[in-house]
Amino acid sequence: MATTRTASAHWEGSLMEGSGQVSLESSGVGTFDVNWPARAEAPGGVTSPEELIAAAHSTCFSMALSHGLAQAGTPPTTIDTTADVTFQPGTGITGIVLKVVGAVPGLTAEQFQEAAEGAKANCPVSQALSVPISLEVQFDG
Repeated sequence: MATTRTASAHWEGSLMEGSGQVSLESSGVGTFDVNWPARAEAPGGVTSPEELIAAAHSTCFSMALSHGLAQAGTPPTTIDTTADVTFQPGTGITGIVLKVVGAVPGLTAEQFQEAAEGAKANCPVSQALSVPISLEVQFDG
């Protein structure tokens, strides 16, 4: 069964001087301020589309990797993923670096690397994005 999740945004003013809010409608967990300086300069306690993409991508990747490992009979103890989304004003999002640290009993570092590459390729968020995605893997055994 397909599911749909909804977020909404409200913006006032011009791109550079304006500001807005993004609301996570489906979950109802919050409304977050957004503005241009948070996107192109320092966050200053305000989020950006790129940070929201990073949150979605790191979560999706972790879930896909955990699922793949469990299906192979080696469920992870922990998976910690960071997604760095790079935004270049005037160009857009230029790339994403996924950094994952995992502890998986019974697996070698090479097997973990292979599972992580599979998760990167098969994560629905990875598949939805058209920018280069690189992967840095650290294995804690």
